[in-house]
Amino acid sequence: MRGLELRSLVVLVPFAQQLAPARKAFALRGGWQPRVETTRTLATSMGPAPRGGEGHISFDAATDRLHAARLLRGQSWVSRDPLVFDDAVSAVVTTAHAMLKAAAAVAPSARADHWRRGRELMAPVAGVGTIERGLARVALEWAASAPAPVTDVLFASRPGAWAVVQAGGEDPLVHSVMTAMPADVPCLVLDADARVLDAVAPTLAMARCEGFEHEAVCAAAQVLDHVSRGEVPVALVAQDRLLMRRVRALLERHGVGLQDETGWKLSTTRAAAQVMALLRAAAPKASADLLLDWLKTTAWPQAAVAHIESACRREGWTQLSAIHAERLRGAAIPLLAGATAVLQSFPATRQPLSEWLRILRAALCDSGVLDPMLSDDAGLQVLQTLHIEDAAGWSAQAAQTSMSLADFSTWVDAALEDASFIPDAAPDASVIVTPLARLMLRPFAALVFPGADDHHLGVDAGPHPLLNEAQAMALGVPTAKQRREAEALVFAHAVSRAPVTFFHRHADGPEPLAPSPLLEQLGLRLAAMGRSLQPWVDPRVAVQLDPTPVTMPAPAAAVLLPDRLSASACEALRACPYRFYALYLLRAREAEELDDEVEQRDYGNWLHAVLLRFHTERGEPASVELEAARLLAIALEEKQLQGLDDADFLPFEAGFIDLVPRYIAWLHERDAQGASFWQGEQEREVAPPGWHGIRLYGRIDRMDRLPGPALELIDYKTGSAAGLKDKLRQPLEDTQLAFYAALVQPETAHPIEASYLALGRKIESFPHPDVQDSANALVAGVGVDVARIRAGAGMPALGEPPTCDFCEARGLCRRDHWSGE
Repeated sequence: MRGLELRSLVVLVPFAQQLAPARKAFALRGGWQPRVETTRTLATSMGPAPRGGEGHISFDAATDRLHAARLLRGQSWVSRDPLVFDDAVSAVVTTAHAMLKAAAAVAPSARADHWRRGRELMAPVAGVGTIERGLARVALEWAASAPAPVTDVLFASRPGAWAVVQAGGEDPLVHSVMTAMPADVPCLVLDADARVLDAVAPTLAMARCEGFEHEAVCAAAQVLDHVSRGEVPVALVAQDRLLMRRVRALLERHGVGLQDETGWKLSTTRAAAQVMALLRAAAPKASADLLLDWLKTTAWPQAAVAHIESACRREGWTQLSAIHAERLRGAAIPLLAGATAVLQSFPATRQPLSEWLRILRAALCDSGVLDPMLSDDAGLQVLQTLHIEDAAGWSAQAAQTSMSLADFSTWVDAALEDASFIPDAAPDASVIVTPLARLMLRPFAALVFPGADDHHLGVDAGPHPLLNEAQAMALGVPTAKQRREAEALVFAHAVSRAPVTFFHRHADGPEPLAPSPLLEQLGLRLAAMGRSLQPWVDPRVAVQLDPTPVTMPAPAAAVLLPDRLSASACEALRACPYRFYALYLLRAREAEELDDEVEQRDYGNWLHAVLLRFHTERGEPASVELEAARLLAIALEEKQLQGLDDADFLPFEAGFIDLVPRYIAWLHERDAQGASFWQGEQEREVAPPGWHGIRLYGRIDRMDRLPGPALELIDYKTGSAAGLKDKLRQPLEDTQLAFYAALVQPETAHPIEASYLALGRKIESFPHPDVQDSANALVAGVGVDVARIRAGAGMPALGEPPTCDFCEARGLCRRDHWSGE
């Protein structure tokens, strides 16, 4: 190639990231410059890519999945099971993309024969794998119908000479282009792979970490050490995406300039979460939890959202349909109405994709998140990926493809999962987050390599979804063996020059992890050279801390005393003052779960509502049959009103059906004794003397009038009868019934009785003896405790098992860490 002018030379490098350093190196020598390009940048500079027609492969995940689904719906042999069909769509898209990329490396004149050989390979064969072979034929015909790739212009290009930098193995496209060149066009291949097979960096260290967080912290510490010593740029190798996000977060805390060439899945961004939360909340029979998840992503007042959440947890509303707007207050009422209107704009019938996109855009706008998404890089990419802003002119497929809401949600989720978001690089970034394949031939001062374990590096490549190894090789699609060899070669480049520090954890949760096979092979290479992987030296500075024994806490918080105390608050104060402090003064209580699954709590709420309606509507006693039928009818109505799922509620419903005749029989016995229902689910509030304005409040399940006259307070229980017996063995220790009696005492001069009514296999009443005496003792005792707290007394953690066994505040009082315990 002597005698050629540099300006007539075209230099091809493997990756776009190598363009800048290569151009800079030529610029330093001055004079005319060669043209430094990748195959892609060179081809696009020579003319526009051929325009694809409707339905052609676009390499846009959202568009291609749509067309693949349309292709497969036209095949009678493809399963219509939603999960199987979705897997088939994914496999066809993946295979068609791989086939089309491989075909781009075939000379245009030989491409027709290439597809013909592919059709022969995919010819129908009876037996195992018929479905996979059929799907592969669909992928092949789809790929073969695509317009000529943009890189076809390279085969006709005639520069003065070619210089090809080969790194990471031979590029099939480059090889085909060079082979097609006439004899008067010199071609030089600079094989950068040859020298790295025997070269090893002077400094190689390895750290074995205890777990995920430890590995992230150690990797971040090593990066910071390189940066502090001026050893930049540092390559941070992204083998484990989840681990890398944590390392990145740690580095950003220290203000390190980062350039992320890998990014993260678009589905993990806030904008994508807003879209998916909306679609999940719009689903039929959406849970209250899904509604709240969505409301928290909107621009609506979050104080009103918190009020709705509090009401849902307090009332046990687990379904959107079970929420009673009349029980809400203030801004929560119009907010719920607006949210319901937005969700109801998603129809239950199938719609064209273009209509779903219009509805989704309108819903994002109404909930106040569309404008912020348009001004956010990730949000804008979400809108572009889903073609929300250009839905009208996007594609005929958008109008032709009909979907249910569930299908649309699945398509959106898959499109966001397939796309990646790459944030803007910081100016003068000193740390480059990059995948292993892009490390080659770049001037890094040091490499930090977390995730060097057998689950993330050197992992056996899985089989292709539709092609066996022979078929893949014939079609030019990389085989599993070729992928392993390519990774090993790239790894050899990574350890050939700059200092490298490897990190791996010995376990990922309960699953043990071993060093990567590539790391073990490197160890063997070093051993043959008389070297070894050096143990990592932690650059962090050790800080000596003086021991601080933890003792029983006894905080004082007179200013936090609430205006009202419930039965559970009084019980907490009597059982353990610190529990009262943590749960009722600090309000550090665990939020009630809003699971879709029907639980004992849901059954209890439903049962209370059923019995209240039955007794409120009940007139004169009737026959057992008539009253049982009425009770069952009310039960069915309440189940529908509360939106309880038939299948989930079946075990509880069966138990209730068995309970009904026993309950009616017990009720008739009560009628014969002269007892009668008076009130149910009534709230009461009183201010005991000497409590200085603090009030007692609570809701009493049921109050019956007794002959005498007297009043009986009844608390329904669906749990263990044995537990109730134990509870009443020491009446002064029973807070609940005594508390209810204290609520009612000021309003009646009649004697008060109180009992637990066990509604289990046997209807059994457990009376609290002398409940009025217990109520007086409760009011007096709690009053003394409240006065002491008001005076500044501490609230020590005096609880003992079983109070402490399941206490929500155990982590706050740190009982398990007290000195001497």
